[in-house]
Amino acid sequence: MPMSASVPTPAPPSETAHEPATAPSSGLRRRTFVAGTLVAGAVAAAAGGTARAAEDAPAAAPLASPPGDVVGKITVGYQGWFACSGDGAPIDGWWHWSQNWGQPPSPSNTAIVSWPDVSEYAHTYRSAYPALGNGKPANLFSSYDQQTVDTHFRWMREYGIDTAALQRFNPNGGEGATRDAMAEKVRLAAEEHGRKFYIMYDATGWTNMQPEMKADWLSKMRAYTDSSAYAYQNGKPVVGIWGFGFNEPNKTWSAEVCLDVVNWFKDQGCYVMGGVPTHWRRGVEDSRAGYMDVYHAFDMLSPWMVGRIGSVADADNFYANVNTPDQADCTANGVDYQPCVLPGDLQGGARAHGDFMWRQFYNMKRVGVQGIYISMFDEYNEANQIAKTAATAADVPAGSGIKALDEDGTPCSSDYYLRLTGDGGKLLKGEIPLTETRPTPTVVGNGGGEPELPTGDLALLRGATASGQTQGYGPGNAVDGDPRSYWESPNNSFPQWIQVDLGESRPVRRLVLSLPPDTAWEKRTQTVEVLGSADGSAFTSLSAPAGRVFDPAKDANSVTITLASTANARYVRVRITANTGWPAGQLAGLAVYATS
Repeated sequence: MPMSASVPTPAPPSETAHEPATAPSSGLRRRTFVAGTLVAGAVAAAAGGTARAAEDAPAAAPLASPPGDVVGKITVGYQGWFACSGDGAPIDGWWHWSQNWGQPPSPSNTAIVSWPDVSEYAHTYRSAYPALGNGKPANLFSSYDQQTVDTHFRWMREYGIDTAALQRFNPNGGEGATRDAMAEKVRLAAEEHGRKFYIMYDATGWTNMQPEMKADWLSKMRAYTDSSAYAYQNGKPVVGIWGFGFNEPNKTWSAEVCLDVVNWFKDQGCYVMGGVPTHWRRGVEDSRAGYMDVYHAFDMLSPWMVGRIGSVADADNFYANVNTPDQADCTANGVDYQPCVLPGDLQGGARAHGDFMWRQFYNMKRVGVQGIYISMFDEYNEANQIAKTAATAADVPAGSGIKALDEDGTPCSSDYYLRLTGDGGKLLKGEIPLTETRPTPTVVGNGGGEPELPTGDLALLRGATASGQTQGYGPGNAVDGDPRSYWESPNNSFPQWIQVDLGESRPVRRLVLSLPPDTAWEKRTQTVEVLGSADGSAFTSLSAPAGRVFDPAKDANSVTITLASTANARYVRVRITANTGWPAGQLAGLAVYATS
C-alpha cells in the first residue's frame, strides 16, 4: 500500500444490461452503398478507354492552395462513435457496436463488421460474443475513454497521418452530449501527439440543418479553432461539410440552402471542405442535378468513394474517367481536390492484402491531387477501417464469421493498413518515388520473411497467480488494464512473486511494471527478478535481481525492464525480494511485450 493512503481496488465495469433501447435508424446511411448501379455505371463509362500508362499521365495540376494542414497532407475520417455500457458516456449504451444499443453486441445483436485489435487499450468492455479463437474474452473499446482516443492519435503520429476530420452529426438529439465530449477528447489527444484535427459536419438526416449548423459552430465548435492542434489552411480554420447534393431521401436541402451554408462559413473566415457525391461534376447517379454552384463554392472537394469501387480494375476505371476530369474541373475553378482513398470492405473481400488501396494511392499521385482523404480510420461497423484490426481467425470471436486481415490467405499484421497509409502519405509528399508496386510488406520484423512479432501487451487480461495476497488485492489486478488497482503480497514475508500465463509460448523481450500513478504512492525501490517458464514449474531467470525505482513523478510510476535478448515463455514471473516503501511486493501493472 502507499505510505500515506490505502487505495482500494475499483469495482469492474458493470455487465448488467440497460433497458432495451433500439438504435435509431436514419434510413439510407452515409457509409452504405448508395446506388447499386454506381460501380456498374463507372465500368460501363470506362468501356471506351482504360487508364493511361504512367508515362502518359498528365503533369501534376497547379495547386489552388499552397501546402497546409490539409493540402499536401493525409487526412483520415475519424468517427469516434463507439461507446460501451459502463464507460460513463452520456449515451449510456453500446453505441454503434450493436443494433439494440441497450444490449451488448452478440451474434444476434450486432453492428460489427470487422473486429478491432484491442491489445493496446487500457480499458475494454466485455461483449456478449463468444471468446476469441485464442481463448481471450471478446472485449471492445469505447471511444469515450480518453485513453482510446489518445491511442488512436498516437497511432496517427507513429504512422505519419497528418490530420483527422472529426465527424459531427446533428448534435441536437440524444447523441449530442456524447459528441460534444468527443470533440474535447480529440482536442486533447491531437495536442498531446502533435496531430491536426478539424470539425467535419455530416448533414445526413439533419432536418433543420441550415440554422442549427450555424448555431452549433458559433456556440460550441468555433472555440476549438483556438487550439494549437486545430487544422488551418490558407491561414483559415478548416471546416468540413459532408452530404450536400447527394441524391438521397435524408439529404433533401435545396441548392440555395446548401450554398447559403457554405458561403456563411466562408464569411466566418473558414476554409470549407465539402464531402460531395462521387459524380458531382456530371450531376448524375448519386448527385442531384443543379448543384454545381454549391460544389464550386467549396474551397476543397472530396468526392465520396465507399461502395463505388472494390477492385484494382475499378480504381483504374475511376482514375481515367472520374478522378482525372475531376481534377481538371477543380483546377479550372480554383478548388483544391482531395479524393477519397479506401482500404476496401474487409468482410466483402475487397482488400487484396493492400494492393487495392495502394493502386488508389498510385493513381491519385498520377492525377496530381492536392490531398488525400482516407475513408475511414475507425469504421469497424462498416469494415472500412485502417486502425488496428484482428490479424487472424484466432483474434476474432469463434464461430462469428467475421473476417480477419488474412482473409485471402496472406498474413497481415494488425497495423498493416496504418503502415500502408503512412507509405501512401510518403508517396503523396514525394518522399518515395512513384511506383505501381506496393512498397509496404504485409508483415515486418524477423528478417522480413517470418511473421511479425505480436504487438501490444501480451499479459493484458490473461490469467495471473501469486505466492499470496493481502486482503482483496489479488494478482488479477496487475493485468486488468486499470492503473489504479493493484496486487499486494502478504506483508513482512519476502520473497514473494506474481506471474502471468500468456496462454501459449510467446516471445518476451520487455516488461513494464507499474504502481498506481498517484502522489500518495511515494517513491520506492523494489528488488525485482524476472523469470520465465514453458510449463509453470521449471523457471529460468530472464533478468537478474536488481533494484527498480518506482517514482510517481517519473514515467507514471512505472519501470521498464528490457531483456538482453528475446526469450520464449508461456509463464512470466516477477519475483520481489525487497521494497523500501512497504513490507510487501506490489504491482498495479504487469505488462509483457514481444518487442523492445
